[in-house]
Amino acid sequence: MTGAASDLIRRGAPQGCRPFERFLLTRDAFAAMRDALPQQPTLALLSLWAEPAMVHAAFLDEAEGGLLLAGVPGEASYPALSPVRPGAVRFERMIRDLWGLAGDGAVDLRPWLDHGRWPVTAPLSARPPRNESAPLQPEFLPVEGEGWHQIPVGPVHAGVIEPGHFRFSVQGEVVVRLEQLLGYTHKGTLSLMQGKSPRAAARFAARLSGDTTVAHSLAFALAAEAATGTQAPARAAQLRAVMLELERIANHLNDWGFICNDAAFAWPHARCGVLREGVLRANAAAFGHRLMMDLVIPGGLAADIAPGGQAPILAALAAVEAEMPALAAVYDSHASLQDRVVGTGFLRPELAARFAAGGFVGRASGRGFDARRALPHAPYDALPPAVTVLTEGDVDARVRVRVAELKESIGLVRTLLDSLAPGELHAALPQQGGEGIAAVEGFRGEVLTWMALDDGGLIRAVFPRDPSWLQWPLLEAAIEGNIVADFPLCNKSFNCSYSGVDL
Repeated sequence: MTGAASDLIRRGAPQGCRPFERFLLTRDAFAAMRDALPQQPTLALLSLWAEPAMVHAAFLDEAEGGLLLAGVPGEASYPALSPVRPGAVRFERMIRDLWGLAGDGAVDLRPWLDHGRWPVTAPLSARPPRNESAPLQPEFLPVEGEGWHQIPVGPVHAGVIEPGHFRFSVQGEVVVRLEQLLGYTHKGTLSLMQGKSPRAAARFAARLSGDTTVAHSLAFALAAEAATGTQAPARAAQLRAVMLELERIANHLNDWGFICNDAAFAWPHARCGVLREGVLRANAAAFGHRLMMDLVIPGGLAADIAPGGQAPILAALAAVEAEMPALAAVYDSHASLQDRVVGTGFLRPELAARFAAGGFVGRASGRGFDARRALPHAPYDALPPAVTVLTEGDVDARVRVRVAELKESIGLVRTLLDSLAPGELHAALPQQGGEGIAAVEGFRGEVLTWMALDDGGLIRAVFPRDPSWLQWPLLEAAIEGNIVADFPLCNKSFNCSYSGVDL
């Protein structure tokens, strides 16, 4: 049965977005839709973004399937969604920082990306005003009561890791609250993309979050193809999926090893590192780049797989598959490791559902969404993967979902390489206007990219949404009640991207 909120969205004026329509609502209609959302919990907020004097929201209709997009004009403000969809909070903070649009009734409008050091404020608004104020100290939520203290960590961390600030409020060793402050890797990605052709701007999508370069590049390319009515050749679609699954395999191996290392068990970390290195070297041999950066472009691929490139990939996957049973047995049988991961960093399934958490974070807490099945693009429409869903919601469950996905991805790569279609690798995009949106299941979860092109085929507006937008807040919830020493375990089990949300 269609709920009232989705009905109100569909009553808006269609704007021609493909393959999922975006409806333009009046301010009153958008506010009415917002007020109806509590009665339709199956309408999950996936993304919220803006352009000058306009705000857009993307919902997933979990009851009927598909995406549902709504837009609302706003000269200075718009009806906030955060009172009814908690996942909107950080999007609303970002919208205020970048476009200067404030959410009326918003739960939290503290700065997020803007740390007060930009030469202008609201840099993506139509007329950005000069910033003439001195940088302010970050504002954190107050903590009341006795016997607590705060531990500030970052933004500079020990080791090779992206910068981010974590503010722990603790009683003894128990964390009672964690707050994050990101934005330290803000790159101006959206403004760098604007005014360029999708082909020229693709390099920025590839660098939004380096460990997710294939997924972000593919979501960007599919959005551009949807906007222009272009379809990539079958061979390109298959090789894109091969690269996407190889990216998933390499990252899941990396995370599995690092989680064990953060529990002071170095041997699985070393072995997973060896296996990951084999996959990365196979990537370089087959595609010319360890991370396969800049290969997925709008219209298809920039290059074909190297002659004989299948052999190193299959050899690397065979090595992973051969060692996984022993690795899993060691992981399961060491009581000191299991004591650290089982029951640690518990994320309640109802909270994962409220935030529409994707990827292994959501699937370890009972939310089975996978864009390869729910919103499939070629070739996943013909090869839907099996999805492992657990309800334990702890560090261990997030590891086990990754291990199950490793096995599934290895099988998918083999199937795709066995059935590679001959033919072209690229279809030219016409120079025309249009609007498109795409969802791609990266290793962290779904990457969602929306794009609007002007009549000359140049990017008028774009928003790439990393899955970490909806997972970072859940890390704050998962660490509550755990000891400070378990934060590295919890943090790595989520492995959210800093750069992916810093834009």
